[in-house]
Amino acid sequence: MTENKMQLEEQVLTISSEIPKRIQNALKNAEESKQFLNQFLEQETHLFSSINSHLLTAQPWMEDLGAMINQIEEIERHLAYLKWISQIEELSDNIQQYLMTNNVPEAASTLVYMAELDIKLQESSCTHLLAFMRATVKFWHKILKDKLTSDFEEILAQLHWPFITPPQSQTVGLSRPASAPEIYTNLETLFCQLLKLQTSDELLTEPKQLPEKYCLPASPSVILPLQIMLTPLQKRFRYHFRGNRQTNVISKPEWYLAQVLIWIGNHTQFLDEKIQPILDKVGTSVSARLEFSRGLMMLVLEKLAADIPCLLYDDNLFCHLVDEVLLFERELHSVYGYPGTFANCMHILSEETCFQRWLTVERKFALQKMDSMLSSEAAWISQYKDITDVDEMKVPDCAETFMTLLLVITDRYKNLPTASRKLQFLELQKDLVDDFRIRLTQVMKEETRASLGFRYCAILNAVNYISTVLADWADNVFFLQLQQAALEVFAENNTLSKLQLGQLASMESSVFDDMINLLERLKHDMLTRQVDHVFREVKEAAKLYKKERWLSLPSQAEQAVMSLSSSACPLLLTLRDRSLQLEQQLCFSLFKIFWQMLVEKLDVYIYQEIILANHFNEGGAAQLQFDMTRNLFPLFSHYCKRPENYFKHVKEACIVLNLNVGSALLLKDVLQSASGQPPATEALNEVGIYKLAQQDVEILLNLRTNWPNTGK
Repeated sequence: MTENKMQLEEQVLTISSEIPKRIQNALKNAEESKQFLNQFLEQETHLFSSINSHLLTAQPWMEDLGAMINQIEEIERHLAYLKWISQIEELSDNIQQYLMTNNVPEAASTLVYMAELDIKLQESSCTHLLAFMRATVKFWHKILKDKLTSDFEEILAQLHWPFITPPQSQTVGLSRPASAPEIYTNLETLFCQLLKLQTSDELLTEPKQLPEKYCLPASPSVILPLQIMLTPLQKRFRYHFRGNRQTNVISKPEWYLAQVLIWIGNHTQFLDEKIQPILDKVGTSVSARLEFSRGLMMLVLEKLAADIPCLLYDDNLFCHLVDEVLLFERELHSVYGYPGTFANCMHILSEETCFQRWLTVERKFALQKMDSMLSSEAAWISQYKDITDVDEMKVPDCAETFMTLLLVITDRYKNLPTASRKLQFLELQKDLVDDFRIRLTQVMKEETRASLGFRYCAILNAVNYISTVLADWADNVFFLQLQQAALEVFAENNTLSKLQLGQLASMESSVFDDMINLLERLKHDMLTRQVDHVFREVKEAAKLYKKERWLSLPSQAEQAVMSLSSSACPLLLTLRDRSLQLEQQLCFSLFKIFWQMLVEKLDVYIYQEIILANHFNEGGAAQLQFDMTRNLFPLFSHYCKRPENYFKHVKEACIVLNLNVGSALLLKDVLQSASGQPPATEALNEVGIYKLAQQDVEILLNLRTNWPNTGK
């Protein structure tokens, strides 16, 4: 401890002697730093005053220099401006020289370069320069275009363009073998040169547009050479289908629509064989045939836009126009491959006023058709009633005609350009289905008293058919796409709950679900009414059978041959006749539901009203089993392999009543000693009882009278 104490004292002395030195060093450093700082501050003050005096001296120079720089910049701008003017004039002179030496290709290429410069200059604020550039482009464009157009038209004339007659009877320049190659070479040359003028043509020519209300898709103007090729056809079209010509009849839209299709057909081969290779060689992705069709389509759209307001309120004329337009569109798309993304007649029909009118007329004619189909004499008869393999659904004529009507409506609107328009038509279809369902319900109510009659069954088949077809349509790609579109609309408008939106999105529900549910409810109500009707008849026919003397019937040993109880005959005859009648009148799926519903009620009825209401001796139990297993069950064997499985109560009750005495006593003991325990269930399963509860079996055992006399 003493040593330790000495060591600690030494350490304390050492540290206490060092600390004053450190403090002195720190103070010394601080003093030095302070001196440096003062020196820097003095330097900074001196430097600041030097800079200020320099700036004052340099200020006049700066002002002079700034003025000179501004002058230089202005001169540079003037120089650039003059360079542009010089360049434009140089290009203009070049074009003039090329034209003087008849070098049209180079003149066209130079004009293309000039047009590209014009496009680059669009952001400039030099309005005069822009105007000069545009005027120069316009000047040379007109000269070149006029020259090339006249040469091109001359070549086309030699080829007998346009082809007014079908391709087979065309006498094209090919009939002159010597000149034909030269003509086509010239055609290609002029076509390529005109194609070069496309850039400047787009700059100078404002494309012809229909009003915005038609919502036509944006598209570039038709390429210049094809515009020239279309000119004679456009003149013919306007000559024949405008003004007071006899061919311009508002009630005959098929005349001009057919004419356009003929022109497309007549020129397709030439465009594919002669013009398309030129476009391919140039490296453009343009299709000659589609450009040609697009140019003619604009004539049709203009004509439709002019004619529709004149016949909007004449139902027959308007309907005829729509029919003809739809036929035209179908042929244009299917035969000539015109894309649905291009401007077409459906855009004109989608215009708000026209579209609402179309919907109204479509609804009106559909309702008229429904009236006539339901009032027809053959409304409830199947067209295929004599052809069994076709007539599985036993569809009445009115239901088939109605679904064909809906299918036709779908075909008419499926090419509309927007989903919102298609959804409006879908709503119309759903309204028509609902209207038809209400009409079927009204006719059904008139037939309620004859619920097994032919017409009632025909209505039921109709309801089932419509429901089945709608369920099939719900899986169709077209309606699935509409479902997706509807989902987006509902989500935007918050018209459905999150659950309903989720069901639509996951495809759990479909656009036709509401309709299908209503039809299924009607079908179930009608089937229930039929089952109840037959069941009332069956109960009436079973009255004698209920009163059978089950206690005193002879045993099986006392009879030579077991035979059907005579009191059961009316019951079985009623079942057989009604089943046959409805099997012939209802389609397979409906009849299957019918007999299964009937059998379910019959099983419970026989069990409760006949078996539980009587006591049975050995003969009575055997007779009941014979009547059921050999006569009642086989009635339904035509409809399923094991009809006894549908009569579980009756089948198991017969097993209990017909157990031999020993087995019955044993079962009774097991049930009493193991009430509600697994052994009781096992014992019941061993004798073939799965449906009946233990208490039911005990009641049935007590209905037996053939117990041995034990003295109890």
